[in-house]
Amino acid sequence: MRELGKVLIVCGLVLAVIGTVLFASGRLPFRLGRLPGDIVYKGSNSSFYFPIVTCILLSVALSIVMWVVNHFRR
Repeated sequence: MRELGKVLIVCGLVLAVIGTVLFASGRLPFRLGRLPGDIVYKGSNSSFYFPIVTCILLSVALSIVMWVVNHFRR
């Protein structure tokens, strides 16, 4: 049960950090979701948006967070 408690505390802290970043995203010098390299196609009657660079950055950030969590669980 102690391990589950530790995991829940870490998950809560991670969610708090993510929430803070999203809350302050209007004041950050960059905007997630509109980074250079994201694919945007605007046609006459439709538009398509695929945030490939944003997905890669979030994947790297979450991988680092998971590595740190796993490192401290040992």
